[in-house]
Parts: sequence; C-alpha cells; structure tokens
Amino acid sequence: MLSIGAVLAFLRDDFPEVTISKIRFLEAEGLVEPQRTPSGYRKFSPADVERLAYVLRMQRDHYLPLRVIREHLDAIERGESPPALPPSADARPGPLEEADRELGVSAEGTSGVRLGRAELLAAAEAGESELAEWESYGLVAPGPDGGFDGEALQVARLVSELGRYGLQPRHLRAMKAAAEREIALVEQVVAPLRRHRNPQTRAHAEATARELATLSVRLHAAMVQAGLRSRP
Repeated sequence: MLSIGAVLAFLRDDFPEVTISKIRFLEAEGLVEPQRTPSGYRKFSPADVERLAYVLRMQRDHYLPLRVIREHLDAIERGESPPALPPSADARPGPLEEADRELGVSAEGTSGVRLGRAELLAAAEAGESELAEWESYGLVAPGPDGGFDGEALQVARLVSELGRYGLQPRHLRAMKAAAEREIALVEQVVAPLRRHRNPQTRAHAEATARELATLSVRLHAAMVQAGLRSRP
C-alpha cells in the first residue's frame, strides 16, 4: 500500500505533469477509490496505481473525457474488452476537432455543476494565487453566492492548460475581448426573441444562443486550423 506521495513519485516517470491535486481530483470523480487509514490518510494498492496510470494514459494519448474512461474501466472490471480507442498522439486531432471535443465535454460534464473555491482549484489543478490572477483579468468570476458554475470550471481548466505552455492571463486578454464581441453579436440576434411574450419564442431564443455560440467556437477553431496549415 502506497501513500499519495509515493504514488505521485511512481507516476511521474511516465506522466511528468501529474500532481497530487490531479490524483485527488480523479479520486473525487470516482476513477480510483483508495483505502483510508484510521487517521484519514490515503493508501493506494497496486491496482489503484494501475487504474490511475490507465486514466492518465487515456487522457494524454487519446484525449478521452473522464466519463468515457470510466466506461472503459468498468468494462475491464467486468472482464470485457473496452471500446475501441480513437487515434493516438501520432494522429492528434487539430483545433477544430479539439473544439468539438471540448464542446462535448462541456455539454456532458458541467451542466448543473456548482463548485466552491477549493473545489474549483482542485478541478483546475491550480493555486489560489492563480485563481486570483484569473479573476483580476476577468477570465473567471464567481456567482452571487461565491460559487462557480460549469462554464467557469471549463474556462479555469483551459486557462490552466494554456498556462503550462507559458501563456499567462495577460496574454489571454485578446481572447476575452474577442469573446465579448462574439457575445454582442449573438445578443443582436436573440435579443428580439427574448423580449417576446410567447414562452416558446423565448425558449427558442435560448436554443438559438447556444447554437450560435457553438458555431462561433467552431468557426474560430477552423480559422486557427487553416492558419496553422498555411504556415511554412
């Protein structure tokens, strides 16, 4: 049985970016269930470590969302073969495919989410100082109750990922400004529908706003993909 620190040291040989916060987050998501000592310390079995390595490998090499990885693990536990895997890192999807994946993950995994500050930090694998900086640049904002919704969680995760490549919040101000301009365009289209007295028309306004947001993200990703391909 290994402590969480020993597990971290073992996994870092193959997964240098794994952190204790990441392991705790995967536990909170039900991907691994370590035993607890009477004093509350986690103790991981070899099977637990193997599960963690599988999860990290599926995320790194195949970009699978946690829901799909959980299905794989459940199939393995039943003695069945897991579903066929998508392409490996040698055939990594481009920006458009990644955008579609992110939109799918957001739709399936963040609806109705409400997180406290500590939970958001654990989910995004970030520190308090990082979150404070994101807030200062308007990238992430709590709700009136001080909690964070699913969209804030998604933004925090993406900002955290970009930070690993050296992109700081000050670099993302242009993205924030572009998003606000896109929001204004969507509002121009749906505002008349939202003011309508018919409840069905107002519901149509919300559906239209979501569809326009999705198309906007896909257009941005397609433009990035086209631009990258045109570079020598």
